[in-house]
Amino acid sequence: MNKAERIKRTRVPVTDPALGDRLPPGQVLTERFPVLHEGDVPEYDLNTWTLKVWGHGGEEIILSYEDILGMPQTTVTRDIHCVTRWSRFDNTFTGVKFQDLLKEIGVTPTSEYLMLHGDYDYTANVALSDLDCEDVLLAHSLDGEPLTAKHGFPLRFVVPHLYFWKSVKWIRGIEFIGENQPGFWEQNGFHINGDPFKEERFSGEDLDIPEDEWEKKEFD
Repeated sequence: MNKAERIKRTRVPVTDPALGDRLPPGQVLTERFPVLHEGDVPEYDLNTWTLKVWGHGGEEIILSYEDILGMPQTTVTRDIHCVTRWSRFDNTFTGVKFQDLLKEIGVTPTSEYLMLHGDYDYTANVALSDLDCEDVLLAHSLDGEPLTAKHGFPLRFVVPHLYFWKSVKWIRGIEFIGENQPGFWEQNGFHINGDPFKEERFSGEDLDIPEDEWEKKEFD
């Protein structure tokens, strides 16, 4: 049974009405930060770490970690929402806005979609229109401290208004693609878009049974 099927088979939390429009339907608020990912936690030498950008109609661009840190830095505070039903309010991320990254490297996108590549062959698709926001970052810090390894150090792509599987840990590549294509979780039963307030959790029919499995996971 894959992860999407497990989520479908477990209980539905009742959203606290006191949280109003801030908590999406079917979510539970937590102050902790669950650790969920596939595979091992990678280790890096920042002297050799790179981020590749390609598929934009020009030559591929290779950036070092120093290149990222040398770009304009932005800090935003946003809520985040995981498809496994937890939400965490007021997370302060610091990094480079995606739109600033494009300006710094001189890229004008010619396609409407991207595939984000994390280490261990993890991928997630996003529409370019979802990235035209002031709070979409390539983040290196959380709440004033560098990201921990388990939460994506040295760099995590953060898209706060989508389910958090779209916020790719250990980001290593940004690929512009001509047509929307499913990434890793999208190929395994998850929704192609992932809007929490529309409950775009799964592909196929609407479902109302979520997972509380995150309560049993490690926290950081």
